[in-house]
Amino acid sequence: MSPSTIWRILDRDALRPWRHRAWLTRRDPDFAAKAGRVLDLYQGVWDGRPLTPEDCVLSADEKTSIQARARCHATSPPGPRQAMRVEHEYERGGALAYRAAWDVRRGGAIGRCEATTGIESFGRLVDQVMAQVPYRAAPRVFWIVDNGSSHRGAASVQRLQARYPNLILVHLPTHASWLNQIEVYFSIIQRKVLTPNDFADLAAVERRLLAYEARYNDTAVPFRWRFTRADLERRLRQLPADHDPCDGSLFILAVSQWSFHQSLLGVKPPSDTRYQARPPRGRTHGSVHRAHRAA
Repeated sequence: MSPSTIWRILDRDALRPWRHRAWLTRRDPDFAAKAGRVLDLYQGVWDGRPLTPEDCVLSADEKTSIQARARCHATSPPGPRQAMRVEHEYERGGALAYRAAWDVRRGGAIGRCEATTGIESFGRLVDQVMAQVPYRAAPRVFWIVDNGSSHRGAASVQRLQARYPNLILVHLPTHASWLNQIEVYFSIIQRKVLTPNDFADLAAVERRLLAYEARYNDTAVPFRWRFTRADLERRLRQLPADHDPCDGSLFILAVSQWSFHQSLLGVKPPSDTRYQARPPRGRTHGSVHRAHRAA
């Protein structure tokens, strides 16, 4: 029986194993409280009081392991009825990390490229941002971050506030990077800057990232974030009454990070955002790459 015949049989059946949905495990017992205060910041509220016009809210993270893949043959530009052609074989030219902070209230990103991640590289991003107007003189600058090792725990709060008294570090709960607005910007970067990956070296990657950042900032506006604390509470109430947030049970949040971010921003998702594979036709790109490396 051929693979295409098997595909047609499965496609007519209710059981479709090539489709899947993404789930997250809610492990933090204070998930609602920690996520709620971030969602309040997106609505211009902190500790039940409105933010002042001078207060700033930044969403920060890092996009790691951005490779420079030098293709073995030049990429062909698109033409009439002809898509761009990118050579599959490539030589690795190393990898870098792109750190950035997104201004939630004003729009726009401030980023830098680093050879490695860590406390020092995150500190350089903080220094770069806090030296600029309006953050330098703002009464409060809220930095929303996840629980990565570069800015984890109470030690990071004390370290950064000692350097910048007006800086307030706000940690998301575990497994809540989907609530970090910088991830929306990183999604744009991935689709418009890094795909397809065809860079001669890391210097070319850095030039492309920073050039796009500058161009994007010329017309940047704040994201129209629609997901509020009330929406989060409604989702949490949909869990079983005997749900223990630390028992490892699954907490569904999104079909995919891209589609869920569109829903957070008020964009209607596609009719079917579930992953759907296609019938195998010869060797896949992965098998070709493995065969090339083995040779």
